[in-house]
Amino acid sequence: METRERMAVEHRNAEGEAVGGALLRASGLLWMLAPLWYVLSEAIAAAGFRGYSYAQNYISDLGVPGTGQLDGRDLDSTMSAVMNAGFIGEGLLVVLAAVLLYAALPPLRGRSVLLVLVFVHAVGISIVGLVHGSPANLENGLMAVHGLGAVLAIGAGNLGAVVAGAFALRDVLPLRLRIAGIVLGGLGFLSAFLLTAHLFFPDGVTERVAVYTVMLWHLALGIALLARTRTRPLARP
Repeated sequence: METRERMAVEHRNAEGEAVGGALLRASGLLWMLAPLWYVLSEAIAAAGFRGYSYAQNYISDLGVPGTGQLDGRDLDSTMSAVMNAGFIGEGLLVVLAAVLLYAALPPLRGRSVLLVLVFVHAVGISIVGLVHGSPANLENGLMAVHGLGAVLAIGAGNLGAVVAGAFALRDVLPLRLRIAGIVLGGLGFLSAFLLTAHLFFPDGVTERVAVYTVMLWHLALGIALLARTRTRPLARP
């Protein structure tokens, strides 16, 4: 009888490990895909924008349909739909990745905080893709909504990297990657401050650093999760 019960427990544990590993692999793939999708969309949109400058232009200039001028910058994105798909697609992918990660891991302080931050980041970056930083929206007052989306995307994205590295994923990630998350998040916030204050570097540079720290963190997290599934089994909670 005891042997039969022990075998049943072992069978359930094996099933839990298999399910947890599958969820973790899927999450890792989505974490990796999200920033790659975003960067590819940006590169394609920039190629279709005559005279676009990665240093002087804002990223969201690529998502403005039609032509015009805003704050002295010429707007001429012929592939604005691609950039907006990049914004919205990145948000959707990281939400799916975070939900799968949350389901795969045992409960731990900070997991829910991280999940909420990912949702806020996703909402923010989706707003950026839906409410464009256009001259028309500057006139009708919707530019404030666009700006709020950018603040949510950058702020929650970088704070998520810090939270994940500091405590939310301390049992999942190696120490060096946890430190990297904290450093990347801190660098993102510093760059956001420099962007807001228009200090030292062109706005296009500081904005990109503030955004790319988030993308780099998501990519590194995805790689780390995939590596973990190859080295250690994971029991589903």
